[in-house]
Amino acid sequence: MKTSRWREERLRWQGLTAPAADVTGAAARLLAVQSQDFTAGRWALAVRTKGGVRLRDVDAAFDRGDLVRAWTMRGTLHTIPARDLGWVLEVTAARQQQQAASRQRQLGIDDAMIDTVVRELTPRLRDGGLNRSEIFPVLEGIGIDPSGQRGIHLLFALTVAGVLVQGPVVPREGITREQRFVLAADHIRDHARPEDPLAELFVRYVEGHGPAGVADFAWWSGLTLGGSREAAERAATRVTEVEDGVFVGSTPPRRAASRPSVFALGAFDEYYISYADRTVVCAPEHLAAVGPGKNGMIRATVVEHGRVIGCWTHAAAAHTTPPELFEPPEDPAAVTAALARFAAFLASLRADPPPPAPPAPCPPRVTGRGGRRGVGRQCHSLAWRPRKL
Repeated sequence: MKTSRWREERLRWQGLTAPAADVTGAAARLLAVQSQDFTAGRWALAVRTKGGVRLRDVDAAFDRGDLVRAWTMRGTLHTIPARDLGWVLEVTAARQQQQAASRQRQLGIDDAMIDTVVRELTPRLRDGGLNRSEIFPVLEGIGIDPSGQRGIHLLFALTVAGVLVQGPVVPREGITREQRFVLAADHIRDHARPEDPLAELFVRYVEGHGPAGVADFAWWSGLTLGGSREAAERAATRVTEVEDGVFVGSTPPRRAASRPSVFALGAFDEYYISYADRTVVCAPEHLAAVGPGKNGMIRATVVEHGRVIGCWTHAAAAHTTPPELFEPPEDPAAVTAALARFAAFLASLRADPPPPAPPAPCPPRVTGRGGRRGVGRQCHSLAWRPRKL
């Protein structure tokens, strides 16, 4: 399969040229959407959904309990359908806990401290939940200093243990980036229970990210290469191998009749980040410009015919500043339209947003490599169970 065909197929399986009927469907297609940048994570769902989805529409899915945000894999926040969280953590929690153990020991976090936090937070979270700035004073009140990442690591530990999730969006004027932490047992009403969670994780990854291989799955899931190979073997009858070691789902999603040639994708978007080798979608000389950089950031990208041709910022798109393009686009008007779609996504937050300006002339090409290649992993475990309250 030629690289151009891979890009065409990834646009389809990722739901960019075969969008879902609603936001929850878009989330189910990808299963887990990287969302430490909460605005970018919500846009990732909107851009993969039919119609003019607004930020408030995505927030409504969180408020209804259809979606939650949690540390699902790699110690990184992802948006995930609420019903899928439990079985995903059954596969990924032990690996995440192993990776966080050294830092948590440095912070003095142990089972006794976690049990104390659970005991103190549980009654306070039953009535609508608390945001982070409300939780930290509770920790201080029981003698736990939340500074120096201790508070965040405690929230991570409770989330991976199945106690907490980030659910309803905190209402505020403008773009809210906060959610309320709520008790998973109270908030999540429906639980999917696949027969083989490890195989299911591989199937769902391929159905939302194919064509992709075991190394890509290992990077995305945070599992070991050995565990990832086992996942692929156990899922073999449920996926299609289109090349040696390269898989797609068994039923291709139907492409939309009218498909844009350009997408303005947000920071950390799954189209770029969720593969061991990102040169399929981004030329090697542009990887350093996109990221991850030394600070771990991955920039928002302009994608034309499946290729990354530049970067943009959310604020810039909303205020008409042109994107930074690595090369002239084939269709400048399509770039403008892609950025306008993001501006419309935020339109409910202000009156009459102006259209974005046409793209700027192409700046000098950026050289260097910033993409992360294949990564070895240690063993996984299926020992996850929700922590008892």
